Amino acid sequence: MILEIDNVELSFANRTILNGIYLKAETGKVTGILGSNGCGKSCLLSIIFGSLQPKYKSIRLDGRHITKPLYLDTVVNLLPQHKLAPKNIKLKTLFKLLKVDFTEFTDCFDSFAIYWNKKVKTLSGGEQRVLEIYLMLKTKKEIVLLDEPFSHIAPIFIENIKKLIELEKQSKIIIITDHYFRDVMDVSDHIYILKNGAIHNINNIEALEDYGYLRADTHN
Repeated sequence: MILEIDNVELSFANRTILNGIYLKAETGKVTGILGSNGCGKSCLLSIIFGSLQPKYKSIRLDGRHITKPLYLDTVVNLLPQHKLAPKNIKLKTLFKLLKVDFTEFTDCFDSFAIYWNKKVKTLSGGEQRVLEIYLMLKTKKEIVLLDEPFSHIAPIFIENIKKLIELEKQSKIIIITDHYFRDVMDVSDHIYILKNGAIHNINNIEALEDYGYLRADTHN
């Protein structure tokens, strides 16, 4: 599957956030989006998901124009920056509702085995984030949008999350944004940067310097 979003225009209070944006993502590849705070990364994911309506946009799946929000087609998951899982639901109930195997989850993150009969609110903030990332990636959706999945996550979990993304991209379109640019670059097959309302292709870390995202000594 190929997802294309084109001619995106978004403004708030006469301030242009996104202008003429084109992005392409496809099954089998992770698409990374980098950019400074407030550049529109989260907005772009929400536009793709369908929860934010810009002034203009064109969305295509395999060349077919999509006129209704993607989330109504039940083909897309969005992991927002805020907490998503209901805090009073037990993990065993959540996994059953979403038809995700808890044993496979604990094979990947063994420290969560003790939480089978516990409520989501008993997890730390970082553990809740790991839980939500896993569920977003493992439910049967063809498009997964991850907004800052590496932020506030313990390093011990990050490598397993990367491995999970690498596995799940074989059958999904995955689009990811995060301030942890090294982690985004590690897992991404194609990278864009948002700057001044426009989007640009990035082929290497030096290009991030050219667009002022990094200083020349940041990655040394």
